[in-house]
Parts: sequence; C-alpha cells; structure tokens
Amino acid sequence: MTETGALVRVADVSKTFPLGGGRQLSAVRDVSLTIEPGTVLAITGPSGSGKSTLLNLIGAIDRPDEGEIEVDGQKLTGLSRNQLADYRRSIGFVFQRYNLLPALTALDNVLAPVLPYRTAYDKVSRAGELLAQVGLAGRERSLPSLLSGGEQQRVGIARALIGSPRLLLADEPTGNLDSATGAEIVKLLLSLREENGMTIVIATHDSDLAATADRHLRLHDGQVTTQ
Repeated sequence: MTETGALVRVADVSKTFPLGGGRQLSAVRDVSLTIEPGTVLAITGPSGSGKSTLLNLIGAIDRPDEGEIEVDGQKLTGLSRNQLADYRRSIGFVFQRYNLLPALTALDNVLAPVLPYRTAYDKVSRAGELLAQVGLAGRERSLPSLLSGGEQQRVGIARALIGSPRLLLADEPTGNLDSATGAEIVKLLLSLREENGMTIVIATHDSDLAATADRHLRLHDGQVTTQ
C-alpha cells in the first residue's frame, strides 16, 4: 500500500427530503460512524434505506440537516461553496450508471474531471496509465458505445482515480453488471485499494461485494441496524 487513505467521521447525521403536502422523508436518521484510513466499508440495506443519501453526504453532494461530517479533520458542514467544490475534486466517485460522456473517448472521459485545472502531472499520460491499470490498455480511443458495461465501469473507476483521491465513494458499482463482470469489478476495487491505499465506501445491494469489505454497515429506514 503506497498511500494512506482518508479518515472519515460521521456524527449524529440526519437528512430529510420534502415529499410535498407537508410530508417529509427521513432518508438518514442520527447516523454515527468512524471509517479508519484504508478501510473498505460496505453500506447495505433495502431500496430506500438511505445508502445513497449517506454516500452523497460524505461526498458533499448533499448537506446534512443535523450532525457533522469530518474527512481528515475537515468539517464539511462549515465549508464555503468554493471549498466544497475543492473537496469534491479531491475525492473519487464511481456511479452505477457509469455517467460517461458518450461523445468522448475513454481517455477523454478519464481526463474530464481535471481538464479545467492545472496539475503537477501530465494529464494525458496519467489518464493512459490509469486505463492500463484498470485493464483497458489499447482502448483509449474507444467511445463508450463500443465498450461493454464492465469496460465502461472500468473507465468510470479510472476517471475516479485521476485526482489521486484518498477517499473513493462507489454507489452500486456492480448494479448494472452481470455477476461475473461484477466480481471482476470488485476484485479491481480491492486491488486498487492495496496499490493506492484509499479508503473506499461502497453503497451496494450486492451481498458478494459486501462480503469482501473490511466492515459492513447496514441501514434500514435511514438508521443503522448493524455495524
């Protein structure tokens, strides 16, 4: 392991969403946990249990209504809009639906998050190296439409790694894949953790994926039932 992953602390966090007609959905309720550096944490639970919401709160895509989230000692709830944008760029996101730009090649999709910014490394070289690292050497110029689902997810993982994140958040990364391809993605994520030392938080319905994690957090109706 070459790096140390991020330390994540979640303290008494709650998040509700309006449903209309004066009703509210309590997506996350009074959740507290600590994720040690380099840990792979699987968040499981039925649909609507709050898995993706908790992931989005840690990723600062949403703000909690109550409670505090700290990543490496930095309190997310106190950050300005610009500081939040900087924080989001410092972590990696992997999505169930890949979220690749269809008109861009695999290489350009990996480059997309860092194109507007100055970097200390050669962006194109790093993107190519990451595609090779996820098993896609030689596919740099392929459009997403010419890639299988598993290959598209590998591009998504390479894109998530372009900024050398210490924290990787993956929302149902095997949800659109068959079991064999999903197993390959799980193996890839675990090998990347060993190589890059990241802390990885995965929201998943996949029991096989969850079984490979170091820790398992189960949610039901927004509350922790097992950790």
